[in-house]
Amino acid sequence: MSSSSRIAAAFARRAAAPGACALIPYVTAGYPTPATTVPVMHALVAAGADVLELGVPFSDPMADGPVIQRSSQHALEQGVGLRDVLAMVKEFRRTDDRTPVVLMGYANPVERMGQAAFAAAAQDAGLNDAQIAHIAYTAGQIDIQAADLALEKTHNKDVRAFAEDMVRDHKAVNEQALALVTKLRVTPQDNATSAALLKQATETRATLKTLEGAAFDKAYTDNEVAFHKAVDSALETTLIPSAQNPELKALLQTGLKIFQGHEQHAEHLAQSLR
Repeated sequence: MSSSSRIAAAFARRAAAPGACALIPYVTAGYPTPATTVPVMHALVAAGADVLELGVPFSDPMADGPVIQRSSQHALEQGVGLRDVLAMVKEFRRTDDRTPVVLMGYANPVERMGQAAFAAAAQDAGLNDAQIAHIAYTAGQIDIQAADLALEKTHNKDVRAFAEDMVRDHKAVNEQALALVTKLRVTPQDNATSAALLKQATETRATLKTLEGAAFDKAYTDNEVAFHKAVDSALETTLIPSAQNPELKALLQTGLKIFQGHEQHAEHLAQSLR
């Protein structure tokens, strides 16, 4: 579930209740200690909080009052930074996927970290197993569709053989994934990452459809190299570390080994077509 969906759901629940007044408490991450932040977040939810506002410590919180200034300084003195705050959200999400968490802070730490890096880390902090399963399955389906297109258009035996391997291997992994989520009674959840993958894949497929012959073969193969690099990196740095269920984690690790082999195969094929 995305942050906006969580917030909308929280206000919808509160609107249906008598009084229709949402409780949104604020707490500075890392105050009084880093170890107490996540337990405090859970305690606030247990006490009736609808949404949590988690403060990101900053050295010059001039727009805030003395209480937040002092709590931020105390957290900074204990070494709490933006990455630590996101790690706290990730820990909170392991047992609470429903309560919205809104970060309150200043642009400076985000700019220093880098907007793209912050967005990726924030997405990672919010991922649950249902979303991870959906991302992995979506990536497999995207590559199957790309391979199907290649089988329709290519006349190159090596490109055809590669595409056949992609269909076979991704279908096998996706069948295992579907069997696992059925066993675990988990419904895969759409999310920003899977939606972005689909959007990019649709645009890429539209471009590939306009190409023929050697131009298609080269473009398809180059895209396969880039796609597998991106998926392998996501598996290794985000999806596998974020997965909580041991069986899902093991399946992702198996998939990573297979997809790394695909990446190498695609690189060799791309080299041969130059």
